[in-house]
Amino acid sequence: MTMIDVIKWAFLFLALNLLVFSIYLRDKQAARQGQRRISERTLLLLALIGGSLGAVAAQQLLRHKTRKEPFRSILAAILILHGALIAALAFVPQWSFLLPQEF
Repeated sequence: MTMIDVIKWAFLFLALNLLVFSIYLRDKQAARQGQRRISERTLLLLALIGGSLGAVAAQQLLRHKTRKEPFRSILAAILILHGALIAALAFVPQWSFLLPQEF
């Protein structure tokens, strides 16, 4: 994996997490205004597909779903899973061949 590939993946990761943060923000605004909400399943799915840092940042900064169980525990588990995957890719570089090289 070249440095350009790493930069592309980092940009994609940042963009996804900013998108997830903005979706959590929208859900928080909808909660305050009594509007239609985004389902917890959808919020967790967005975290699972790579937006866990954006989800946790939104949860902490916006004080959104901080007391809701099992949501809180599932989100923490997703964050731990993502950390483990990143650590595995960092310490076992031959696994990086599993990532698509072009996107």
